[in-house]
Amino acid sequence: MRAERGPGIVAAMNTLLCLGYGYSAAALARRLLPQGWAVIGTVRNAARADVLRAGGVEPLAWPGDLAPALARATHVLDSAAPDAAGDPFLRAAPEIGGSAARWVGYLSTTGVYGDHQGGWVDEATPATPASDRGRWRVLAEDQWRATGLPVHVFRLAGIYGPGRGPFEKVRDGSARRILKPGQVFSRIHVEDIAQVLEASIARPNPGAVYNVCDDDPAPPEDVLSEAARLLGLPEPPAVPYDAAAMSPMARSFYAESKRVRNDRIKDELGVRLRYPDYRSGLRAVLEAE
Repeated sequence: MRAERGPGIVAAMNTLLCLGYGYSAAALARRLLPQGWAVIGTVRNAARADVLRAGGVEPLAWPGDLAPALARATHVLDSAAPDAAGDPFLRAAPEIGGSAARWVGYLSTTGVYGDHQGGWVDEATPATPASDRGRWRVLAEDQWRATGLPVHVFRLAGIYGPGRGPFEKVRDGSARRILKPGQVFSRIHVEDIAQVLEASIARPNPGAVYNVCDDDPAPPEDVLSEAARLLGLPEPPAVPYDAAAMSPMARSFYAESKRVRNDRIKDELGVRLRYPDYRSGLRAVLEAE
């Protein structure tokens, strides 16, 4: 069965509680809602609650009482960013550890592997994060495992999709191709994240770790060049890395270079990526926008 068409999840009485209802959680919800699932998402303001409600998702004010939602949830997805103390939901609501959910997903990052100078990593590669954000993710992963819940960890590469592509910067002329020899990143389209999560729900394997990325790690400047080509615009100007004006966060991304293997999502979950490389993914984003 082709995972991108939906792996035939039995939806009766299934309820997904999303701790931190963001871009990836919304993509999963769009797959599950038509199958009869109930989806609950935490929100921090009334405007965001209205957005969720309009999309068929039940908003849950946060900070607040999670107990009623946890009692209903058959599945839990946490996509909240950690801090130096780890996962904010586990810290603020320790009752999560008593959930009876059949499946728990934690969205982590391939940044936990640190820098490998362009070399390949897989799920067996030790986590050796070089940044604070990476170290916080490792801590949060460990905290979720310590709950004893049926936790699945998804280490996501750089996320893109509709509304999160390079086209706006290429159009307005602010894009720059930062050139750093040997630099490569792995990426993943948000719809492929959603189908990996859906496939895992259909084939739970508590304790599993999955790298979620496409088949084509590539230099970041190549992605901008392709975006310009698709728009029929000139290639953005090139700037050497050492001379580039970047925020500390942007520069931290360039401090790490690696190629991430994704065999496990294919072999264990039967996933066939809809967008196996940035070229097909960018075309889809442009069409959607």
